[in-house]
This record gives sequence, structure tokens and C-alpha cells, in this order.
Amino acid sequence: MKRLSMQWRITLLTSLLIGATCIAMMLLMCFSGNHYMDAIGASIQDYTTDGTVAFDPDPGMHEELTIVILDAKEGFRATNWYITAAVTLLSGVMAYFVSGRALRPLRSFAAQVEKVQMNNLADMRINEDTLPEFRQLSRSFNQMLERLDSAFAAQKQFTGNAAHELRTPLALMQAKLELFSAEHPQMMPETAAFLSSLKEQMERLTQMTKTLLEMSSLQSLPRNEQIQLEPMMEEICADLAPLAEKQHMTLSHEGDGTMRGSDTLIYRLLYNLAENAVKYNRPGGSVRMTACQEGKTLMIRVQDTGRGIPAPYHQSVFQPFFRVDQSRSRACGGAGLGLSLAWEIVQLHGGTIRVEESSSEGTIMLVELPAESGSNSLADTESHDCNSLKKNLFKENDL
Repeated sequence: MKRLSMQWRITLLTSLLIGATCIAMMLLMCFSGNHYMDAIGASIQDYTTDGTVAFDPDPGMHEELTIVILDAKEGFRATNWYITAAVTLLSGVMAYFVSGRALRPLRSFAAQVEKVQMNNLADMRINEDTLPEFRQLSRSFNQMLERLDSAFAAQKQFTGNAAHELRTPLALMQAKLELFSAEHPQMMPETAAFLSSLKEQMERLTQMTKTLLEMSSLQSLPRNEQIQLEPMMEEICADLAPLAEKQHMTLSHEGDGTMRGSDTLIYRLLYNLAENAVKYNRPGGSVRMTACQEGKTLMIRVQDTGRGIPAPYHQSVFQPFFRVDQSRSRACGGAGLGLSLAWEIVQLHGGTIRVEESSSEGTIMLVELPAESGSNSLADTESHDCNSLKKNLFKENDL
């Protein structure tokens, strides 16, 4: 019973109630009908009111009359059972559709709740001018959204303020470390190793602070620039070339597309995805970025030849500070904010990001963004190329 939907529960309970009522009425009608039939049979007398014989059937007719009355009783009972079953079934069907219509506001409420995201809380308010049974629920839900929105705003403000306050002392400490290293070139090996480790951790803190500042200021950046992806991907490959050369990796890009948004944020999005693909890749592996347009959607894929992401973590990797492999992430200098920032940027541009495919042979990250309006001709000419790029990526990933 617990696994049944509310609509089916209402239907079953209504059918049981109506069925029980019909059975009770049928039993009463049968009792009453049988009683009156017996009374009619007993009241057939052979005397009139003046004492003369009006009806004097022979014994054979008495038997026939008894059989007719008994047959009438059986037919009356059977008819009542048929009527009860038909009424119960019909009432169950009617209860199902009526309850479905009555529960329509609840379904609408559930659909609205599924659309709630961290960045659209203010737009997800529910109309409180509804049925009395749902009015309090709608009011409570709207109040919850307001509290969540305020909490997230306070969190972002605190994060931005904290990152801003940390930036100055971190820069000062980093400068002093570099000055100390320059003034003491003949230091002991233990001291040099200590200073090198301290510099690496300082760079991690600086990068984390920079990322937190970027995440807190995403909303303020304009998103009305026309962006061409092919030159941007080429620039990203050039910027990541020194990092890739250290691990003997190859970087490549293919395809193109246009969209409207923030050039700075889209660059940061693709850079983070490509940088993650390089950092968590195998030595001697490869990273490939592809872009194509399918209809009104821009498809961007970043493929690597790393160890893959386990299926249970396909959604968790986009959460702040989440890392699949803690030790390896620390060795690579990751803070668990790169994919979280990428998710925020994609959400701001009205798109989606997900792990399209991942195995022990590599991972393909897929970003879907709205393409620039008015570029249908480009979409038509590149739809076939997009499909071929996708097939090539999956084929290479299988290998």
C-alpha cells in the first residue's frame, strides 16, 4: 500500500467505500424483497372478504406457485449482485479520473519543485492563489525558497569577502618567500625543500582564492558578447601546452560554433575542463576538444585518456571541494573547485554539463549551450560533422 500513488490510494479507498455501501444496500434490499415475496405467497388465500371461495388452486398449483416465488428470489439476488459489481467498478473508474483531476495542483507543485536550482530560487515562487488545501503548502514553500536564497546570497558574500581579505596577505607571504629564496641562494637542501613545499601550498591557496572570487562575481559579468569557439580553443591549447609537455601529452581541438555570452566565463569554462583533463590524465595521454552545433544547441566535448570517473560520482564531481581521489588531487594541486565553477558558468548561460561517458580508458565531458540565434545555416551545414565528431570521440574512447 505504501508503494501506491495517492491517486490509486484514493481510487481504491473510494471503490471499497462504495462497494461496501452497495453490498449493505443490496443485503437490505434482498432481505426486504424476500420478506415481501414470502408475504405475497402467504397472502394468496382462497377466501375473499365475504367468505366465498375466490381462488382454490389444487395442490399442483401450490407447488408451481412456490417454485415461481423461489426463482424470483434467486433472480432478484443475482441481479442485485450484478448491479453492485457494475456500480463498484464504474465508481472506481470515475474515482480514478476525478482524483487525478483533484491532484493536478499537487503534480504541478512537484514539477515546479523539480526545476528548483541554486541559481533560480527567486524565479521558482509558486502562486499562492490556489486551493485552500494547497495554499499553506505553497506559502511555506515560497518562504523556504526565500530563506534558501538569503542563505546562498550570504554564503556567496561571505566567500567573496573572505577570498578578498585573504588575497592581500597571501600575495605578501608569497612575495616574501620569493625574496628570501633570492637572497639566500646557498641554503641547505632541507631548507630549500621546505621553501619549495611552502611555495606550492601558497600557490594552491592563491589559486583557490582566485577561484572563490570568480565564483562570487559571476552574476556581475555581462553575457552579451558574440563568441567564436575555434579561436578560443586554439588559445586554450596554447596556454596549456607547457603543462601538457611536462607529462608528454598531446592537445588538439576540432570544430567550431558561435554563441552569445561572456567571453571571459566561457574561456574559463573550457580552460577548467581542459586543465582537469590534462592534470588527471595518464602520462603520454591526449586531450581533445571538439565543438559543433546541432540545431539551436552548441555541443562542446572534452575527451581525455585518464582513469575515468566512477559512475556514482558523475554528479558529485560538480560539487564544490569534491574530489574523487583525495591524494591524487592534492598531488596535482586541485582544490575541487574547477568543475564547480564550470557548472556555475554553464548554468548562467542556460546550458547543461555532464559526464557523457567515462571508463578506465578515459572520460568525455559534454557541455550543451544555447547557440547564437540566427545561425541556423551554420547548424545545418555542421550537423553531419557534429555526428561524425561524436562517433570519432566514442570510437577513440573505446580504444
